[in-house]
Amino acid sequence: MKKIAIQGVKGCFHHAAASRYFQGCHFHLTECSTFRKLAFSVANSNVDIGIMAIENTIAGTILSNYSLLSEYNLKIVGEVYMPINHYLMAYPGQKIGDIKEIYSHPMAILQCELFLDAHPHMKISEYSDTASAAKYIASCKKRGIAAIASEMAAKEYGLEIISENIQTVTKNFTRFFVITSHYVNRKCYFNKASLTFKILHTIGSLSHILSFISNLGINMTKIQSIPILTRPWEYTFYIDLIFNNIKNYHRMKQDIQKIPCLHQLSIMGEYQNGIIRIS
Repeated sequence: MKKIAIQGVKGCFHHAAASRYFQGCHFHLTECSTFRKLAFSVANSNVDIGIMAIENTIAGTILSNYSLLSEYNLKIVGEVYMPINHYLMAYPGQKIGDIKEIYSHPMAILQCELFLDAHPHMKISEYSDTASAAKYIASCKKRGIAAIASEMAAKEYGLEIISENIQTVTKNFTRFFVITSHYVNRKCYFNKASLTFKILHTIGSLSHILSFISNLGINMTKIQSIPILTRPWEYTFYIDLIFNNIKNYHRMKQDIQKIPCLHQLSIMGEYQNGIIRIS
């Protein structure tokens, strides 16, 4: 049975992402209170797999998680896209008018701004993660306090849903990476890759690299720059590529290293493109 590390506790969105990616498989869940602890567990082979959120369609990219992937030299072996539907839940027998305070993760709070603005009498308190807030309310039988979390968390901890789908944007998705501590020799099908590289601080360097990739018919679906702390105004770039022709991808890997302005190229992962299920 695989050991899978998540950030959060049972019922959180990381748990839901793990359940979707490994649908039909039995696994042991390792709960981590922070992303760093998650990365540490994977890097030290305390678990087989980690599930790590990397970006959300409302809140954007979690830059610190890219840094953790590089710091711990973790490899991406898959991805999963999860629709994020937020629910307001409380200890059973209460109505929305009884709620004086809401606990949730800062990201969930950000994604429910319009709902929260419509209820200004409710105090907002940040919590380590959505499901932990639900678990706390359930274990202490707290009244007058609600959590913003997933439907899965309400079922897991026996809370009553007061209001459904309170996220500001209906089509709200989070992308999760499936990560391991070692490189996987890909013998099965893959059509997506994540790379990281640095470039010389010269005019046209980035444009040159992006044009080279495009001319090979490879689609770049994401580019993310992160500042190099020790070198002001210089950046590490993270890119995602999707391709139909595997030969073009292998040619790109070989020839891109000959570009003089590029250095420290690293393949973070080669995997199958995740499916976005809109339902």
